[in-house]
Amino acid sequence: MTEPIKLTQYSKGGGCGCKIAPAVLEQIVRTNSTSLFPSLLVGNETADDAAVYQINDSEAIISTTDFFLPIVDDAFDFGRVAAANAISDVYAMGGTPMIAIAILGFPVDKLPVEVAQQILEGGRSICKEAGIPLAGGHTIDSADPIFGLAVTGRATLNHLKRNIGAEEGDALYLTKPIGTGLLSTALKRGVLQEGHYEVLIKQLTSINKLGEQLGQIKGVKSMTDVTGFGLLGHAIEMAEGSGVSISLNYTAIPKMEGVDEYLKQRTIPDATYRNWNSYNSKTQFGKGVNVMEAFTVLPDPQTNGGLLLAVAPESRAEVEALFTANGLGDFLEPIGSCVERGEKVIYVG
Repeated sequence: MTEPIKLTQYSKGGGCGCKIAPAVLEQIVRTNSTSLFPSLLVGNETADDAAVYQINDSEAIISTTDFFLPIVDDAFDFGRVAAANAISDVYAMGGTPMIAIAILGFPVDKLPVEVAQQILEGGRSICKEAGIPLAGGHTIDSADPIFGLAVTGRATLNHLKRNIGAEEGDALYLTKPIGTGLLSTALKRGVLQEGHYEVLIKQLTSINKLGEQLGQIKGVKSMTDVTGFGLLGHAIEMAEGSGVSISLNYTAIPKMEGVDEYLKQRTIPDATYRNWNSYNSKTQFGKGVNVMEAFTVLPDPQTNGGLLLAVAPESRAEVEALFTANGLGDFLEPIGSCVERGEKVIYVG
């Protein structure tokens, strides 16, 4: 009997945990060049989720790409996860996806081509869920399996959201629990409990379509999705870009089922340590916080994580009503707030 193929054995780091460490990435993208394109509204200056190009007085095109090594073993599920993660970048900008093309690297000398077909079918299924075509793409023969999408979307200018723009007094909300790095590492090490696999897959394949509606709420001052740099890293990007500090209520941060168990087993991704080394000098923990646990959870690299949004006080009721109407009643409690810029960027209490 043929042994089932486990794709995670072909990757040294799966999902958004493959990202280059934040401190190293900052050096790579640093440039002295200035933009010659006045219609380019969003480039890489603030590490936002996508590029935005204005096409007329009221509309803009959103362009993004995301791809990575396998985070799950099943080929179809891998395709779904990678596609959902890429498409969610458009939703994080308050936009509507329009079309996607595939990016596929595949070791044709190691794996049967049927596996590549299943990966693409998984990606196509998520595109269908988002209401967009997977219209083509590009493939290469690579040493490891790689999959993702380049996605084009659109947004009206007054609905466009960025990872900057948060203001003092804004409440912070998160639309998904955190912990995909811990659970996916447990999967790769063969210690993930059977019931937790479905928990992981549901999280990884749920597209952040709510971002399109949140973009229409003026009081949503800033929005981003939480991915490879963890909740801590993306909160820091929001705070620094907005000129504020962020106070996080650690006990209010939702965690995935199983996180506590895998914390005890120390199934910690290498990327967690890389993230922490980049961000620890900007973070301060208050008395009563379990620092060892928080150090592991807050920088945990997320794949297709939830939306992190800063909401003005007058719009909290509207946002919470939208959450409730979309089955997010468990996420009505803010996880923190934006405060006056202090010595540290993030305060965890």
